[in-house]
Amino acid sequence: QVQLVESGGGLVQPGGSLRLSCAASGSGSSISVMGWYRQAPGKQRELVAVISSGGSTRYVDSVKGRFTISRDNAKNTVYLQMNSLKSEDTGVYYCNAVGWDGIKATTYWGQGTQVTVSS
Repeated sequence: QVQLVESGGGLVQPGGSLRLSCAASGSGSSISVMGWYRQAPGKQRELVAVISSGGSTRYVDSVKGRFTISRDNAKNTVYLQMNSLKSEDTGVYYCNAVGWDGIKATTYWGQGTQVTVSS
């Protein structure tokens, strides 16, 4: 079983920056892909960025050039550096991780952290 604990959300003005962190803990599974999703009010949850254990990354077009995902494999922690934030980045950001126990892959979710971009 894997637990994901997020931190770093908050209120920021347009053009500002925030850094989200997500630490995975637990035993029995190795973590492969980690990522961030977000859900704006009245909208479906969408992928923001993902990163493989080898460091390959993928971003949704709307955040390319502004957000950077990174990870520390030794700490099983993934980060999302968000710069030049816009009002449309507002939402609940969820950490996601795929764990492999040698038999099957399981997807885990964090509890979510609120990001509000407003003046």
